[in-house]
Amino acid sequence: MKKTLLYNLTATVLTVIGLSSCADFLDKENPAYDAEGFYATEAGLKEGVTGIYSLLYFDMNWSVPACIVLDHYTAYGLEQDENNSIGAGGTLNPDNGKIQAFWTGEYAIAARANSVIYGAKNAVAGMSDAARQYYAEARVLRAYAYYNLVSAFGDVPFFTAPVTIDEYQLGRTPKGDIIDFLIEDLNDAADYLPWTGTERGRVDKAVAYGLIARIGLFGGSFNVNNKGSEYFRTAADAAEKVIGKRKLATNFSDLFNLTGQAKSDVRNELLWELMYSTSGTKKLHTVGYGHSSRNYGSSVRFPSSLIVDTYECIDGKRIDESELYDPKHPTRNRDPRFNATLAGHGDTINYTNTDGNNPLKLVLNIYDDKTRFYPRRNAWYTAQNVDVTTTSPSLVNNGVGYLWRKYADENTEQLMSSSSNLILMRYAEILLSYAEAKIELNELDESVYSAINEVRGRVGMPDVSTDRKGDQTKMRQLIRRERKVELALEGLLFVDVRRWGISDMLNEHPSYGQPKTDIRYEGLEATDIPNFKTSDRHDLNDIASYDAYSDKLHVRDQSRYWDDKFYLWPIPQSERNKDPNLTQNPGYNE
Repeated sequence: MKKTLLYNLTATVLTVIGLSSCADFLDKENPAYDAEGFYATEAGLKEGVTGIYSLLYFDMNWSVPACIVLDHYTAYGLEQDENNSIGAGGTLNPDNGKIQAFWTGEYAIAARANSVIYGAKNAVAGMSDAARQYYAEARVLRAYAYYNLVSAFGDVPFFTAPVTIDEYQLGRTPKGDIIDFLIEDLNDAADYLPWTGTERGRVDKAVAYGLIARIGLFGGSFNVNNKGSEYFRTAADAAEKVIGKRKLATNFSDLFNLTGQAKSDVRNELLWELMYSTSGTKKLHTVGYGHSSRNYGSSVRFPSSLIVDTYECIDGKRIDESELYDPKHPTRNRDPRFNATLAGHGDTINYTNTDGNNPLKLVLNIYDDKTRFYPRRNAWYTAQNVDVTTTSPSLVNNGVGYLWRKYADENTEQLMSSSSNLILMRYAEILLSYAEAKIELNELDESVYSAINEVRGRVGMPDVSTDRKGDQTKMRQLIRRERKVELALEGLLFVDVRRWGISDMLNEHPSYGQPKTDIRYEGLEATDIPNFKTSDRHDLNDIASYDAYSDKLHVRDQSRYWDDKFYLWPIPQSERNKDPNLTQNPGYNE
């Protein structure tokens, strides 16, 4: 038997380590076994694929899956710590533990998938349709891992079978070769997958094509191997295959909480989820706890003003262009996705008490020592506001002014033990990916407007305006805004801002938050509105500047800066120590 690398399957690695889900296919532990010959049986193949799915739950910090954390590695999200570590700044270096965790987690998925694929390839043709589906799922999961690695690191070590230590030390494969392989492999795998997964949480044909669309947008945006148009065409064609096969849920906010996710229309939009459960072997997460008010949670992560101010007013105009925007009341008259995604000063938020039975509410107050809560004797009452009075890092201490509602505004469970599923891919992304690819090809036909209008119409936002139709620049602005506001906190902005080449503008200033305590929102003037037009690039990408009234605002992350080397994460030094041929990304060797 080959001597294999650490992250390839061995008897120890193959055990599903305490993971479960709502779906039956993750409800049991795998036995320990040797990979050789095991996957030549349908039962073994099924067990092996189950093991791949179990690795999707890996986290980078705070025990939160990477799919949730990633958007906080951009300027659109904030953490308790100073944010020079989340996409810019001095701690973005080869010894960064979070980067190592991401590398390790994705390679663990790829390595386990390789073992399953390699072990089954000579036998799968003679197996059942179900077995061939398992085999195809393994290929999709492998592609997902490698896409994430290429997006973060560029050229990376690439293997399609278990490797020996000597084989591992072959250095990096060009990203163009990798994405071309992934596109071809995904297209082939899709032939063996149903349009809707046979069990919730498993990948299907729609996911395979959706992943091709992601890869195509990536290759097109970076014009990899001078094939930008070809990759955009690939993305458009893949997304088009999915359009019409699924539908958007009726209610946007239903997508992100346990109650809503039980509805059939929501399940139809959710193409791929990380599954959680309170039954059997419990699997829970604490995403909502870290996103909530310190009065009921921990206030670990926050949305930045840059994402807050991207949301239009209900008239379809940006906040610097709409008569409906009032800086004294910034949450009013906004795109309904704003209040489904974010909570601001004065908003009422729904949480639970410790037993999970009695819904509790609070009024988010970012200034006063006391705020309002419900219920007490079935009535509102006023009590200490820990967001303000705590000595630990909190909402105000972080100078933000907003909280995430996504995955946190739920009144059926405790925040510390949530079983709502986390989204890996949904139909709205497919529609927007199709539209973006067509816009980049400058094919501005009715199918583009229809795809965007479907997403906007679900929340009652106006259709694409007449002045944008036929104008590639204005349509590019619109699709980028739609991706940001529709898919916020779903892990896609991390790649999107890299593809669009806008991180320099996002990170060139400190993070500005709510007005200072002595000013408050009521102390702002009509002219205290973010400026999106400091340059054509800022305007195109809806990136706000707060310089004109920055003296009135809380500020944090003053040491944040940008270097173009940050468009690629550094290769972890520990991995380079294992492989002398593994070169470092430019700029990280100094």
